[in-house]
Amino acid sequence: MSLALFDFDGTITTHETMPDFVRQSVSRRRLLLGNLVLAPLVLGYKLGLVSGVLIRRVIVRFAYSGVPLATIESAGQAFARNYLPNALRPEAMERIAWHKAQGHKVVVVSGGLDAYLSPWCNEHGLELICSSLQHSQGVLTGRYLGQQCVLAEKARRVREGHDLSAYSTVYAYGDTPEDRDLLGIATKPHYQWQEVGVPVGR
Repeated sequence: MSLALFDFDGTITTHETMPDFVRQSVSRRRLLLGNLVLAPLVLGYKLGLVSGVLIRRVIVRFAYSGVPLATIESAGQAFARNYLPNALRPEAMERIAWHKAQGHKVVVVSGGLDAYLSPWCNEHGLELICSSLQHSQGVLTGRYLGQQCVLAEKARRVREGHDLSAYSTVYAYGDTPEDRDLLGIATKPHYQWQEVGVPVGR
C-alpha cells in the first residue's frame, strides 16, 4: 500500500486560504481593529522579517480570544461548503482522485485550522492532520492546541500517526520551502507539482 501526503494551502488550493477564513469568521469590529493593530507585523511578514509561525499565532490570539467554539465551527462548515470549492486546483483534485483510485491512503497535512479543513476532508473522504485551536468550556482561548502543524511538526505528526516503513511508496506534495520537512519523509516528493531530487531518508 502507498501513502500520499498533501499540503493544503497553495498545493490543493490556488492560494493561502486561512486569511480568508479569518476575515469571514470574526466580527467586523474585531477585523477592522485587527487590521490596524497588526499592520506592522503583517508588513514584516510580507518583507520576510516576521515568521509565518509568529504571525499566525498573533492573528489567532487577536481574532479568536473569547469567541464561542460553536461560532468558529459554524463558520468552518460554511467556509468549506461555500468558499473552498472555488479555491481548488483542478490538477490537485485529479491527483487526489488518482491516488484514491489506486487504493492509496491520502492524508492532508496542513497548518490550516480543523474548523474548515475537517468538514472539507470528510466530504472528500480524506484523512487530516492539521492545526487546532484550544478551547475551554466551549470558548476559544486564542491559542493553538499544541504546536502549529507546520515545518518539522508536519513530518513529526505524520510519523506519529503512520508507520512509514509499512508503505511501499510515500508520495508528498508541497509548494513552499515550509514543506521541506514533509517532502523529506517521502520516497516520491513533489514540489509545485514536479517530482524532485533524491528523497531524504525516513
